[in-house]
Amino acid sequence: MNAEQLPPSWLLPQDQVEGLRMTLPDLLVDGTERACECGFLRRIVEGTAAPVIILDEYLRYLYVNPAWVHVTGVPAAAFLGKKLGEVLPDIHSPDDILIEVLADGQPREVTLTGTTRIPSRVGRRLWRAVFHRLESHGRVIGVCGICVEASNLRQYLDDLENAHQRLALLDAAATRVGTTLDVEATCAELADFLAPSLADVAAVAIVEEESLGAPAPAPGMLRLRKMKLSAPPELQWHLRGLGGPEPYLDLPRGSTTRRCIDSGRPWLSNMASDELLQKMTLIPDRAKIIRAAGVHSVLMVPLPTAGRCVGVVILMRAGTSTPFTEDDVLTAQGVAARAASSIDSARRYSDEHTMALELQRALLSEPDSPHPSVEVATRYLPSGRSALVGGDWYDSIALPDCRTLLVMGDVMGHGFQAAVAMSQYRSVLRTVAAAGLPVDAMLREADRRAARIGLDRVATCLLVLVDPQAHTCTAASAGHLPPVVIRPDGGTDVLTLPAGPPIGTELGDYEMTTFAFDPGAVLLLYTDGLVEQRNTDIDEAVRALTNLNLSADGSLEHLLDTVLDHLTNSLCEDDIALLAARGRPAGGR
Repeated sequence: MNAEQLPPSWLLPQDQVEGLRMTLPDLLVDGTERACECGFLRRIVEGTAAPVIILDEYLRYLYVNPAWVHVTGVPAAAFLGKKLGEVLPDIHSPDDILIEVLADGQPREVTLTGTTRIPSRVGRRLWRAVFHRLESHGRVIGVCGICVEASNLRQYLDDLENAHQRLALLDAAATRVGTTLDVEATCAELADFLAPSLADVAAVAIVEEESLGAPAPAPGMLRLRKMKLSAPPELQWHLRGLGGPEPYLDLPRGSTTRRCIDSGRPWLSNMASDELLQKMTLIPDRAKIIRAAGVHSVLMVPLPTAGRCVGVVILMRAGTSTPFTEDDVLTAQGVAARAASSIDSARRYSDEHTMALELQRALLSEPDSPHPSVEVATRYLPSGRSALVGGDWYDSIALPDCRTLLVMGDVMGHGFQAAVAMSQYRSVLRTVAAAGLPVDAMLREADRRAARIGLDRVATCLLVLVDPQAHTCTAASAGHLPPVVIRPDGGTDVLTLPAGPPIGTELGDYEMTTFAFDPGAVLLLYTDGLVEQRNTDIDEAVRALTNLNLSADGSLEHLLDTVLDHLTNSLCEDDIALLAARGRPAGGR
């Protein structure tokens, strides 16, 4: 379209558009044809839903069609004679590109973005426009632009990108939160992940169902245990007094955090007022601390599981950070839901693990002490693979003539079935020991009885009869690892014993060996969990035990701690049972 085709009623008064001549092409014959042509063009331009604008050579408005008036909310008269930025300052004006169109006459596409006087659900709007140069009798008189709005497409792409980012964040959370079966570690992972990925500050607290060493909460109160607050160092310094002296917080009914937990719905306050912060924190001093740190927006998200809410996550943004969006809320809920499952599993594991350890201790409890002439210390570490007990056991049985029978055994497998079998083996050996048999005969009788009562799990076992008066030990092994002797001079030896079959096989063929047990020496019995490691020969691992430079002097408890510190890590691959014994001086206790 060129300027000759535009009817004068569309433009500024003639005196404001000097030199702009309005004539139709010479191919039109008479005035009737001219009027029809002008009316036809006018109906097209003014009837289209695409905004059309015409600017002069100084990029001032000459004309806008009704579609542009509709989308901007600005009357047509307000545009005429003004530049784009003067009428719609929030819309980016592509003046540099339009100047190029005026210069070389090549049409160009431009993007217009911004906000208008008409509210839009997409926020910033977007138009794609094509601008053409207008000429009259060889003279450049302006540009004409035709626009198509692409705001919905832009919003769709933005939503799609946000969804991808949210999924990526959730995937990252799945690998970084809940890597252990420890409640405290899981809460710390959650807080450290959310700050800074979703907030400047992240605090995690869980519902405490039992008062652990603290007075019970008042009736109607819900107790939260503070687990972790994660923030940059400068915010940590400002918020250092936020937690208060107690490791827990009691919430009354109706409080903001309590309603979030009870309802299972998030709570959001962007650009929160001082009054709202005080209402949220319950204590004025805490609200002042939060405000002094520059916090302006707070988001609380419950930690929901299928049957209950296990806690709450509190997210804060401070300083120049933007307020939370609805996408942020959805993302936080997704991360919290996955973390809640991990926290609940860790808590259940902890509860079961505690009960299992209590059961194990009960099974290992000694109704009788060793003979007073023998000092004994023991340790039991369950496998880190499950909350169940295992089949390792130890025992010390006082016998006549100041003798003590030391027992170390290991039932095949793990879990409660192994623990039950262990208890039965232990009872059998106690019964057999009372008969006063030699240690090899004890193993044979225990093997026979275990097979007769139908135990479906075999067990390795080591018996050592300590005689402090004779300064000797007599040992017999049913497939168990040999004992280690730590001499008073600091030397360490692995005793070589004939290894018979495990008990419970009814193949009983055992031999006993007697060796010197000097005063002050320490005898160390253990199960394979102490020395058995992947890709390491067990004989080499046993020899490594003798290279620890252990001392027979001092506390047996300290000796066992030293052994465990050097040979184990925080997560044992197998149950470990340890027993250290040392003869007491005559008359000692």
